[in-house]
Amino acid sequence: MSSQEHIEQTLVIFKPDAVQRGIVGEILTRFERIGLKIVGMKMITPTREQFFGHYETIGKVKTRRGEDTLDVVLNFMSEGPVIATVFEGVEAIAVARKLIGSTEPKSAAIGTIRGDYCHVSYGHADSTKKAVANLIHASESADDAEQEINHWFSDSEIYDYQALNEKFIR
Repeated sequence: MSSQEHIEQTLVIFKPDAVQRGIVGEILTRFERIGLKIVGMKMITPTREQFFGHYETIGKVKTRRGEDTLDVVLNFMSEGPVIATVFEGVEAIAVARKLIGSTEPKSAAIGTIRGDYCHVSYGHADSTKKAVANLIHASESADDAEQEINHWFSDSEIYDYQALNEKFIR
């Protein structure tokens, strides 16, 4: 197995709560610090249809958790702009998810992004009929990453370049 087989790309979306709280730069630094390279980035205000494509066509939220849950997620994600990023690195999908922490912020370990920057529980979100404000979405698998990157970025928006630190981290 060659070293290039371990190089992956993953989609990370900074959700409206991260953008509105003004902590995107601080969180972005954590991805770069561990050696993930930004190969795509843009701030956008997606349409509800684009979010539906992401959360249902790819993520199957309605299929898995019901229409009410999907509506709550779509409403939350439509509250403001998001920053979509593509990171690349050695086993980038697993590394990003480890850095981000558990989907439920209350359960996320201290030291992870969600463990350090938010604390909402599923119970609270359900009782208030709000989305879990957990700052970030990250691809769960290689298949999801490929579909999600293609959903959010064109080929011309993904960059290939040599980062100076690659000789140490790849």
